[in-house]
Amino acid sequence: MVFLPDEARSLPPPSLLNTSSVWLGLTGWFAALLDNGFNHRPVIRAGVHRQILFTTVGWVAGYYLSKRMEYMHAKVDRELFEYVRHHPEDFKTAGM
Repeated sequence: MVFLPDEARSLPPPSLLNTSSVWLGLTGWFAALLDNGFNHRPVIRAGVHRQILFTTVGWVAGYYLSKRMEYMHAKVDRELFEYVRHHPEDFKTAGM
């Protein structure tokens, strides 16, 4: 998969209730409300199934974006620790 490489499977999964999921879920719900408003339908009461669908799609997209973000941060950390391990002369401790 292009979005998440196989090495990302070794990381623990993010929480289902994370900020990316919440924000994108709310964005999806708001998009459904805007769609109702632009099409001159009752904003809250019309298309409840569409509101649920958009919220769910936003929530899932936020979850996978959170997984991708955690993978990218772990990758940068791994590269940084690898650099420090190979160049200890650049990172001497104060006690030495």
